[in-house]
Formats: sequence, structure tokens, C-alpha cells
Amino acid sequence: MISPVSRRLLFVHAHPDDESITTGATIARYAAEGAEVAVVTCTLGEEGEVMAGLHELEGLRAHGADQLGGYRVAELKAACAALGVSRHRYLGGIGRWRDSGMAGTPSASHPRAFTGGSAGEQAAQLAEILDEFQPQVVVTYDAFGGYGHPDHVRAHEITMAAASRAKPVERVFHTVASRNAVRTGLTALRAHDPIFDVPADDEVPTTPDEEITTVLDVAAYVPAKLAALRAHATQLAVVDDGVPYFALTNELAQPILAKDYFVLAHGPAEGAADDLFGGL
Repeated sequence: MISPVSRRLLFVHAHPDDESITTGATIARYAAEGAEVAVVTCTLGEEGEVMAGLHELEGLRAHGADQLGGYRVAELKAACAALGVSRHRYLGGIGRWRDSGMAGTPSASHPRAFTGGSAGEQAAQLAEILDEFQPQVVVTYDAFGGYGHPDHVRAHEITMAAASRAKPVERVFHTVASRNAVRTGLTALRAHDPIFDVPADDEVPTTPDEEITTVLDVAAYVPAKLAALRAHATQLAVVDDGVPYFALTNELAQPILAKDYFVLAHGPAEGAADDLFGGL
């Protein structure tokens, strides 16, 4: 059994804010329990939009000064501090890979676009970080990238390639959204009459619960997740008035849940039902 002080957990995410939205409470839980937690961010999120209430920052976007990525560096640093992240790395170094934007957009043809780069080179860059940090557990997205963003899909691809040949890695998990939990959360939001619109159940990408292998109780770490989400102020708004939720620049309310959900993609299943390190 791995002792708490020697547990090392690494998350691979595509853009700043992904670490907080999808795995923030899990990061906070394991950091609080004494594990070393590292986060790898593949791009600076240069193609992001800006929340409607921050009109003074609109000029930072890619169509203007193209400085939003640099601004988001500070947001990510604050979010990592709120979650207790031990180490943070940008894949290939800060600014090496650029946010590719959604499929079919001109940003995908940028010379530094993440999806336009060599997947082999990117996997090798991640492998170097894995060799340095020596995590027993690695977390990234599923093959669909959670919701189909090309950068998320590429992050999945290079993580699976790099982790498969990293000797210390015993398990790889995909972070997913539980269909049942999300729908329950959306129903609660509708009853709460939030200030943002609530999407229909089928508008939110989810994973059928029968495919989920691991469910973590993270209720005690929701406050840390909320703090991390608030750090990403250009990208989202957080509301915590009894039923916590957030909204991205599309202004659709999304519930913040008391449990996080994963699919074990590699490694032994015994002990992993409620603990990423269980049984190791």
C-alpha cells in the first residue's frame, strides 16, 4: 500500500480552467490528504472568450491584442494555489502550444496550434514530465475529450501514449460526467431559479453511469473548487447561494457536484471504486 506522503498524482488538461471545472475538487482532496499533485496544461487558452461583465478585457482576445493567454496564466496560478497543486507545468514550456479553438475554426491552422503539432513530439514532452514527477496515477479526458474539443482529444491521445510507457504509472483514469448526477443537478438548478439559463439534460455531454468505475466523495472540497473556479474570472462566473453552480461565457448554468466521476482506463481495478490510489 502506498503511504500518503509518497502518493503522486498527475492531471493532464488542455486549457487553463479545465483543471478546476472537471477535477478541481479531486485535486483539492488528494492535496489535502498529503499527496503530491501535479497539473500539466497543454495551452494557454488563447482562443477563449471573455465573460460579458468584463468588457474592458475584450481587447485581449485573439481577434484583438491576442494577449488573453498571458492574462490567463495568472488566473491558472491562482487556481492551482487554491487547490493545493504541488507542481505545475506547461507542456513543452509556457507558450509552446497554442489553443487550437473548436474544430473548423481558423485558429486550428496557427503554426503553434496544439492539434497541428506532432503528437509524437507532444507525447515525448509529457513523458519527460512523467519521468521527472514519477506519478503512480494519471488523469486526463476520455477519447471524446469530454465534449469533443480537439485540444481535449489531443490531450487524451498524448497522455495515453506517454503513460503507457512510463514505468511508475500504475493507473490512468479518464475524468467524466455522470449522466445521472448531472441530470439530478440540472433538475435542482431549475427548481432553484438561477440567474443563468439551465440547459436541457441532453445538451450536457455525459457518460452512462454503468460505464463509470470510480466515484469520489469530494463534498468537503467543494469550497476549494469554488475558489479555484473564481480565479478563472475571464472564463466563468460562480454562484453559491445554496445550490452552487457556474456558467461559462455561453451563460448556461452547470451544477457543481459533491462527487467526481472517473473511468479506469489502465491498471488494476481492485480498490479503485472510491479511491484513485485504492489498493496500490
